[in-house]
Amino acid sequence: MNGLVGAVVLTKEGGFLGPVASFLGWIMDLLFKFTSTFGIENIGLCIILFTLVTKVLMIPLTIKQQKSSKLMTVMQPEITAIQKKYKGKENDQKAAMMMQAEIKAVYEKYGTSMTGGCLPLLIQMPIIFALYRVIYNIPAYVQSVRGYYETVISQLPSGYQTQQAFTQLAEAHKMVGEKFDYNNVSTVIDLLYKFTAQQWDNFISAFPAAGQAVTDAGVNAVDAIENLQNFFGLNIAYTPAQVITNFFAKADGVTIGMAAAALAIPLLAGLSQWYSTKLMTASQPKQSAEENPTANMMKSMNIMMPLMSVFFCFSFASGIGLYWVAQSAFTIIQQLWINSYLNKVDMDDLVQKNIEKTNKKRAKKGLSPVRVGNVDEMLKRMEEKETKEESARMEKIAKTKAQVEESNKYYDLDAKPGSLASKANMVAKYNERQEKGKKK
Repeated sequence: MNGLVGAVVLTKEGGFLGPVASFLGWIMDLLFKFTSTFGIENIGLCIILFTLVTKVLMIPLTIKQQKSSKLMTVMQPEITAIQKKYKGKENDQKAAMMMQAEIKAVYEKYGTSMTGGCLPLLIQMPIIFALYRVIYNIPAYVQSVRGYYETVISQLPSGYQTQQAFTQLAEAHKMVGEKFDYNNVSTVIDLLYKFTAQQWDNFISAFPAAGQAVTDAGVNAVDAIENLQNFFGLNIAYTPAQVITNFFAKADGVTIGMAAAALAIPLLAGLSQWYSTKLMTASQPKQSAEENPTANMMKSMNIMMPLMSVFFCFSFASGIGLYWVAQSAFTIIQQLWINSYLNKVDMDDLVQKNIEKTNKKRAKKGLSPVRVGNVDEMLKRMEEKETKEESARMEKIAKTKAQVEESNKYYDLDAKPGSLASKANMVAKYNERQEKGKKK
């Protein structure tokens, strides 16, 4: 594989999230270089700092979402009252339209929209998915980390035996078929990133030159890789399930401390997520299923989601689990601050500011402004508009009916309605009308 490095660029996954993931990878690379200036090169530490930076960057969106949630708690009694008003009329199209109109009027009363709380979440979702992509495959997005692997690969001899050795390792990691390509640097680095300590030892025994590869700074590349992937004795590329299984099988030199650290990550991820969710809903009033049909579902989700985090963390790389723990820990700190901030926010001022923003947007569209507390007036206008449209429709029907009656009266003149003479007379008078029309 000599000379292959540099000829093949490490492939990153494309798609919509590709540019976002590349930008986040660039941020992590900066963090890695920053910690390196202090002599600390550790991916686990970079993940924690990376999580902190992304949480700080998303604070404005988080506050906006929390404000919408708090405003929703104020609006919910009015919305619930409207839903009760139309309960049992779900199949009535007119009633359903009126219910939606009334709910929309409540939202406009408070200067917000039905999608106001969803927009910040929609913006955050691509960032969150891109975060997982970067952390799951750090060498693909963090140039400084990638360099160590390229140094090792540059010392691998070419030939059939080397290819066979890597193929066997790939099969051990279930990287078989089209996904694993020995001649592709990206695929080889993906494999090396998943190596256990025992596999690194076997690798060095098989390829001594690669094991002795050094960076430009004179650092042994393999030793550097093992150190930067080690976080309190745990390799962040391993899954907790893998570490715990090896501990009981007494394989790969897994100690009780490593097993305890592997077990702690899923448990901390679940507990921290549960507590952060509890804090986020602490300021919201307790509602029964009758008052809010989604209350029970949300309550169940607040329990199920942390349990799912525990389950997934056992099967994902420990780096992902570490990110979840750090993310939840920073969320708890952030949420305590946001709750303190929102408790000082006057809801009347918040509504007034929302109304002002809404009216600026309406003014640009040439629409009349909305005012606080004008729900009844808005509903009255809606009813008047509907009544006017209904009157116009009935007037049109009446006019059409009158025209039909007049036509029938003309054609049935001088003949018994429905008789043969009446029909003949109708044809004759029709022709007469046509002739008069031609003369005109």
